[in-house]
Amino acid sequence: MGTPISEKNVCENPANRSIESSVTSGVKGEWRDYVSVTKPGIVVSNLMTFFVGVWLAADGPLPLGTMLMAMLGSALIIMSGTCLNNFIDRDLDQFMERTKKRALPDGRLNPQSVLMMGIIFGILGSIVLLLVNTLTAVLGLVGLFFYVVVYTMWTKRTTTLNTLIGSVSGAMPPMMGYAAISGMIDLTAWMLFGILFIWQCPHFLALAMRRADEYRVAGFQMLPAVHGFAVTKRYILRYTAFLVLVSVMLYALGEVGMVYLIGMTVLGIGYVIVNMMGFFTKDDIKFARKSFIYSLVYLVMFTVFILIDRV
Repeated sequence: MGTPISEKNVCENPANRSIESSVTSGVKGEWRDYVSVTKPGIVVSNLMTFFVGVWLAADGPLPLGTMLMAMLGSALIIMSGTCLNNFIDRDLDQFMERTKKRALPDGRLNPQSVLMMGIIFGILGSIVLLLVNTLTAVLGLVGLFFYVVVYTMWTKRTTTLNTLIGSVSGAMPPMMGYAAISGMIDLTAWMLFGILFIWQCPHFLALAMRRADEYRVAGFQMLPAVHGFAVTKRYILRYTAFLVLVSVMLYALGEVGMVYLIGMTVLGIGYVIVNMMGFFTKDDIKFARKSFIYSLVYLVMFTVFILIDRV
């Protein structure tokens, strides 16, 4: 198992002293640094799935005002989560090549400023979502709680189940979009939640494989860093097979048509084949990269097929 980084070692690390010195000296980062802690890529991808929920819930023309307000509130909630994630993980991020140049571990931003950003975004986002309806606001806060407290503060550092548990937060946006328009959660909303919940597991496990050594050094309890690639590839394949089955159930509910059914079936079979090939490759990192990229294509096409079918 990966050995957690002790508090003493973290505090004595030069990168950590750089963070502390930036606080005391009042160093201010560039505007790009403040934007970076909101993780725009994550915001955009989550709003894409949010719109899927809106699209399926709308009966007739889209209620543009409600949709835009709900998207704004959701974006603020997501940015709150990413800021708080950056703030909490800044101690261990400095041990990973992928994250050590981020604004906080590199000492370009004051941690307290990022913390305040996270709190303010969370409050503003909740207020905006309450103006849409209470249900959407509650879902947003549940997603924020799972991402910040359950995933970032707790399971990411203590158990390899963190990817599964943390998937709750990433599965909230389409359900929020659906609730913003319909004002309720029905079987369709839960199906959207289920699809995004399962999709995240092979997606993030493939990413974790690519950075397994770094996660091990930092002390994050990611499955490939703790139990190795063979176990991780088995889980990736299982989640993928289950994803194919769950995704086509949206057709059984009558929410989508043949374009979605055929497209997602073909895409899903391709995803299974890609992940089966992981057992026959000698280059595990190359496999992880292919699986990760395919997962992104899968998510984009999932959105596209739904939009086409419901035009």
